[in-house]
Amino acid sequence: MNRNTSTDSHPLVSAEDLAAELAASSGGAGPVLLDVRYEMGGPPGRPTYEEGHIPGAVYVDLDTELAGPPGDGGRHPLPDPDVFGAAMRAAGVSSGSRVVVYDGGQGWASARAWWLLRWAGHPDVRVLDGGLAAWRGALSTAVPEPVPGDFAPVPGGMPLLDADGAAALARDGLLLDARAGERYRGEVEPIDPVAGHIPGAVSAPTAGNVAGDGRFLAPEALAARFKRLGVWDAPEVGVYCGSGVSAAHEVLALEAAGVRAALYAGSWSEWTRDPSRPVATGPDRG
Repeated sequence: MNRNTSTDSHPLVSAEDLAAELAASSGGAGPVLLDVRYEMGGPPGRPTYEEGHIPGAVYVDLDTELAGPPGDGGRHPLPDPDVFGAAMRAAGVSSGSRVVVYDGGQGWASARAWWLLRWAGHPDVRVLDGGLAAWRGALSTAVPEPVPGDFAPVPGGMPLLDADGAAALARDGLLLDARAGERYRGEVEPIDPVAGHIPGAVSAPTAGNVAGDGRFLAPEALAARFKRLGVWDAPEVGVYCGSGVSAAHEVLALEAAGVRAALYAGSWSEWTRDPSRPVATGPDRG
């Protein structure tokens, strides 16, 4: 298993700790706040952001700034590093910034932003645990105009899988499927053209990472969950989902539990674009 032995900051921050951090840094040295609210298939997040957000937060759009155009790489392929870097600099992100990202509470979009920044080489990124739903402070409708940052992406900071790598990991390591169990089993497929899962993958829905209030389980509870899934016995661990967004949530949960996992960014939406790739259905192999 690939234990995470880095000295990077913990990937989650509570609403209470963030409020205290912002209060202590009112002079201008606080973290850069990124609002990445997103609802798959729903309305754009920008109007919701303009109705109220954590003061000082800058809106970042998942579809256009945290993903590339849909295509052979799936529904949410990785963005071009230059496009992503420009979006982060426009939001005020510098190489030495502390960054906190949040969404509406589901955690998928904020995990995607966290993963992209870490993959692109930023060392200090945290996710607001529970998202805006956990925030108890005042909201603002003022849209800030941040001083442009200097962040320049250097991809490679987090492990990344392509389709062949995901298939190999399903055979020789542990590949977790972060989608709902019924999609894994092939009982339903509301989005992609083929139902089922990558052969050898293990079902691990993201719903198992969080408590009823949407906050992540404690690291000890996450570690126990992943131990039951076989993570501690695997030489390497990877995660996929439908399009690489909810899988980032699982990578974040693994990181909080002390495990560095790879992301198959193309995920099922890329896998099923090639009819020669095998598809399995039915219950988990375990």
